[in-house]
Amino acid sequence: MTPISPLSYDVLCRQCSPDQFSFETTAELEDLTDIIGQERAVNAVQFGISIRREGYNMFVLGPHSTGKFSAVRQFLEQQAATEPAPSDWCYVNNFDVPYRPRALELPAGRGKSLCDDMNTFVDELRAAITATLEGEEYRARVQSIEETYARQHEAAYQQIQQTARERQLAVVRTKDGIVFAPVVDDKIISPEDFDALPEETRANIKKEIDYLKEEMEKAAYRARQLEKEQRAAVKSLNREMVQAEVSHLMTEMRQKYADLPAVLDYLQTVQTDVTDSAEDFRRIEDGESAPRAGMPLPRSLLGPAFLRRYRVNLLVDHSANHGTPVVYVDHPTYPNLVGRIENMVTQSGSLMTDFTLVKPGALHRANGGYLILDAHKILAQSFAWEQLKRALRSGKIEMEPEGQMFGVMNTVSLRPEPIPLNIKIILIGDRAVYYSLSQFDPDFAELFKVAADFAEDMPRNPENNMLYARLIGSLARKEGLRHFDRSAVARVIERSARMIGDA
Repeated sequence: MTPISPLSYDVLCRQCSPDQFSFETTAELEDLTDIIGQERAVNAVQFGISIRREGYNMFVLGPHSTGKFSAVRQFLEQQAATEPAPSDWCYVNNFDVPYRPRALELPAGRGKSLCDDMNTFVDELRAAITATLEGEEYRARVQSIEETYARQHEAAYQQIQQTARERQLAVVRTKDGIVFAPVVDDKIISPEDFDALPEETRANIKKEIDYLKEEMEKAAYRARQLEKEQRAAVKSLNREMVQAEVSHLMTEMRQKYADLPAVLDYLQTVQTDVTDSAEDFRRIEDGESAPRAGMPLPRSLLGPAFLRRYRVNLLVDHSANHGTPVVYVDHPTYPNLVGRIENMVTQSGSLMTDFTLVKPGALHRANGGYLILDAHKILAQSFAWEQLKRALRSGKIEMEPEGQMFGVMNTVSLRPEPIPLNIKIILIGDRAVYYSLSQFDPDFAELFKVAADFAEDMPRNPENNMLYARLIGSLARKEGLRHFDRSAVARVIERSARMIGDA
């Protein structure tokens, strides 16, 4: 048996000599911009970022305080700066199915432009249509229509009177309507005189009255048809006048968005709806369906509810971005991920919602770029993890009210059109979470194919000792602390070795 000998203290403690450093204090050293001691993890992160394919999302694992988040964010921002800004996304009214708002994709920056243009269009629209429908030309044409149909009404009435005279009857207007009375010697006879007439004469007169009543019913039916035709003629005139006005207002926009067929299609639906709703512009009043006072509201929610359907809800705006987005969500709840549909209290106290109240989530803001999530936090939120996997599997962001997820909402609500999802998710957590998901979640391995494992230790050698000194100097400079001299750096290295339990 080999005898056991005690170890001397110089073997148990490997001292770090300050003489190996050429600096006096860390103030002389350059800032450290690279991650030290994590070459393997850094290579995995760079590999994961470089692959833009389905399922190549990343899980960054390792103990706390190993620089995972800082390293990942640094690499993501460097990569994102070299990539073009993704598309803007807007929600607009679906005039055919209002509870299914349409999603519009536009090049970066043009979503805000469309939103501003439609706000201007709405502001000008009501004034222009009101002026058109109150102008001299419009009133003259309406009067001409009314006179035309009034003459036809009068001609029909005169025809009834002529028929009555030919049959020795008179047309009498009473409070109960029009009645027919027999005439003898150009005078209307009284009921008593009528009863005194021979029975055969009375029977003939009643027969003539019945005939005229039938003719009167035909005339009344024709009068109703004429009224319907008159309303249709006025409505057609309204459409004609409004269509010309709205077409004029949209000419510049059509030219501006000529390269975007989806926007042109939307503008056409707006023009059609405005034309069909011409008479509604004469009835709306400022403040109709307005929210309660005291609430600061965006421009899209001001004014009559009728006009809001022509505005644009700018969901994601990349007009100020120079590259793809890098988004971190500290509180990844279900609505914070996929967005939410808000309600507004009207003056009557009821709740209302429309497409302008659809709000984006982190998936919308990070779409086309990168989303960083804390694994512990998202797993602690109801439905958030399942919804994230659902979005990654389907390749689209589908929004629905939270109440329907819990099965407690039966009312009709908005179901916005899903938005295509093109994103890379980076989950950050410890090894226990990673291996638990790998074992118990069958979807995890398919959706997160890249793992970057950050180690809690690194080799102790002169090169890494110098990098460690630069790290200390960088932290002191960043936090406004006093710098260390080289002996203090040596003591920190010795302390670090004791903490890791490896000389």
